[in-house]
Amino acid sequence: MGDAVTDQPVLSLRDVHKSFGPVEVLHGVDLEIRAGEVLALIGENGAGKSTAMKCLAGYQPVTSGRIVLDGREVTFASLHEGEAAGIVLIHQEFNLAEQLTVEQNIFLGRELKKGLLLDKPEMRRRSRQYLDRVKCRVDPDTRVSELSNSDKQMVEIAKALGRDARVLIMDEPTAVLTNAEAAILFEQVEALRANGTAVVFTSHKLGEVKQIADRVSVMRDGRVVQTAPVSEMSEDEMATAMVGRDVSDLYPEKHAVSEEAPVLLRVAGLDVPGFAEGIGFSLRAGEILGIAGLVGSGRTEAMEGLCGLRPAQAETIEIGGTQVQIRKPADALKHRLCYLTEDRKLRGLLLEKGMRENLTLQALQKFGGVLIDQRAEEQALTQAIAEFDIRAGRRDVAVGNLSGGNQQKLLLAKVMQSDPKILIVDEPTRGIDIGTKQQIYAFLSDLAASGHGIVVISSEMQEIIGLSHRVLVMRQGQIAGELAGEAITEEAIVRHAMGVGADANERAA
Repeated sequence: MGDAVTDQPVLSLRDVHKSFGPVEVLHGVDLEIRAGEVLALIGENGAGKSTAMKCLAGYQPVTSGRIVLDGREVTFASLHEGEAAGIVLIHQEFNLAEQLTVEQNIFLGRELKKGLLLDKPEMRRRSRQYLDRVKCRVDPDTRVSELSNSDKQMVEIAKALGRDARVLIMDEPTAVLTNAEAAILFEQVEALRANGTAVVFTSHKLGEVKQIADRVSVMRDGRVVQTAPVSEMSEDEMATAMVGRDVSDLYPEKHAVSEEAPVLLRVAGLDVPGFAEGIGFSLRAGEILGIAGLVGSGRTEAMEGLCGLRPAQAETIEIGGTQVQIRKPADALKHRLCYLTEDRKLRGLLLEKGMRENLTLQALQKFGGVLIDQRAEEQALTQAIAEFDIRAGRRDVAVGNLSGGNQQKLLLAKVMQSDPKILIVDEPTRGIDIGTKQQIYAFLSDLAASGHGIVVISSEMQEIIGLSHRVLVMRQGQIAGELAGEAITEEAIVRHAMGVGADANERAA
């Protein structure tokens, strides 16, 4: 690990408490961050990790306790004061101005000047330099709103590199990155650590924690419950410390799907212009069908086209044996075909609204249509909170203030209000902790066992393998292979995804 580690912490929290109104979310947190070290901060969604990071960086004031920098107590009135002291936070939620260019975002608030004028050539040169360090090929003149989520994350990282941070705090930096992009990020972390920068890193991917961290601090329910060298904790031990229970059996046992089970969905010749072509598959009652493939393979776009969320056409779409036409999302809902988006924050939930409004939005007719029965809505929310274990300090909390895992469970509860018979879930556990993953996996398995048909799109190979009865692998907008049963292996999925010759015996009808 890093040779530049010192015993004296460069930054620490001492007995820090943080409350939002009457709700205390941090209860006496102690953290020490040392120069030349990567400290992993892990825990379930809602454990207090993001709040602790924001207190470290000056983004949130502490309610009580101390922040100590270089042995001296400090108070940051704002994020800018934290950055001036060399503490830079890369937010879990993108902190970019969507309508500005990449270059403008990188230098926003600290523009370079030559006399009275902006030094645009120098800002352009440095922008390209920072982007090159993270191997991000976007044009600095590109408007941020036109970038993919992974490119936005790399711009955030490039922006932070330009701050010359003494302490770099990264809140879920790899949640939207591909494995290749995450590897590039880790190269930069290694370089920063070698130069004596202190790095605080949080991730729900415990393999990443084992790979990159020196020490790990585990948070649960607003407290630090364990801190240890990462070499002394296995991934299973980390997971158990996070959730307070054994999560070694992450995936439920797969139930058998009868060959006589009715076909709920049959698709032939589905084309989504520019993204997917000739997509065909079937889905039986009780089956979980996984869709795998590299980023850009057309997985999401194909299913969005099927559900009327983007322009598409198909030779045949049959639901329950009856041919149907789906031109808009309402058509899909009418046929009890529901889609759970991969982007819960921009497309799945209204973050400024409460849980009740979000829960019932997709099924308002069920609650009176024009004249909404709020009492019925409240009853539905009570049931959803219990069924999906949604944890919130108050029922009327703005959804944007919920943790990512609780947002995801609310989104799943919202989709289930439409009473789907066929459910398509896109990246169902992205950016959520292992305990919540276990809950969602159990729900999907139980839903399939009750006779529903489930399609799971995921970039996590083990998730696809652990849940699916069959797997379709997409490549360049087409289905490159189909796997079933014991043939569903990581090696086989990768071969199909990369276009390497696969054994014809692995194909299933």
